[in-house]
Amino acid sequence: MQPFTFVRLQYRSGNWDTDPRMPSNLLHSLIQYTTVQVEEQEKVVALESAELFRYPFSYMSGHKLVQFNQKERQNFEAYVRNGGFVFVDDCNHDIDGLFARSFEEQMRQVFGQGALKKIPNDHVIYTSFFTFEEGPPTTSFELNGWGDDLVHDYLKAIEINGRIAVLYSNKDYGCEWDYDFRNKRWLAEDNTKFGVNIILYALTS
Repeated sequence: MQPFTFVRLQYRSGNWDTDPRMPSNLLHSLIQYTTVQVEEQEKVVALESAELFRYPFSYMSGHKLVQFNQKERQNFEAYVRNGGFVFVDDCNHDIDGLFARSFEEQMRQVFGQGALKKIPNDHVIYTSFFTFEEGPPTTSFELNGWGDDLVHDYLKAIEINGRIAVLYSNKDYGCEWDYDFRNKRWLAEDNTKFGVNIILYALTS
């Protein structure tokens, strides 16, 4: 079995290269808590590249405009319809910000109106490794009142054939997990544990 590779999607619009330390933090957590073999460095893959189809998991983030070109749109749809998983995280952690509005519009164009739906807080992704009885854990950015001043008590997803293919968060997990992994020892509870759930769900569903 090939080692897990954390793939970051590079897209031509907006800013795709946010939270640069987050991938190494999650990879460290996979090593710490699981037996999953990992590549130790993230891999940046252009959304319009056929290389994307070699990997089962990818991550997309930003806080500016998302406007896919034709090839990016085609690859995004083909990737998720053929078993790929995309975790999309809004760095603005708001509902009506530029990233949120433009990304959700891209999903409407590709998958149709209403394709992004709230997932229940008892979804299997919340028990795929660690257990989160109340659904998605809150981030410190929400509690600090940044963004839209809301604590988002749900995530959204596009499901294909009964599995989550696109997991969409307004909670800014990327920034929450964007610190040197050695700092985790100061946390009362390791906040990257939900990231382990996301990756394990992507690899097993």
